[in-house]
Amino acid sequence: MNIIIYLVAAAVVGWVASVIMKDRASLLVNIIVGIVGAYLAGYFISPYLKVGTINDAVNIPTMFVTLLGAVILIGIVHLLRRRI
Repeated sequence: MNIIIYLVAAAVVGWVASVIMKDRASLLVNIIVGIVGAYLAGYFISPYLKVGTINDAVNIPTMFVTLLGAVILIGIVHLLRRRI
């Protein structure tokens, strides 16, 4: 059951990040963005804010940190697309 909650949380975070960054994506891409954003936030953002990501627990502060990581990930992808 925990994997289902994790995937739903990742999908929600990925969807909100794609809305913020005005990027249209499918459900699978939103889940991937949420998961990779969580790992990105875990390495770079969590040590500074002292808050975990959805990899640790699913609650409001961890969702915001994961959302920040997902938005940064989409921003990086947009920058790379422009350069190619």
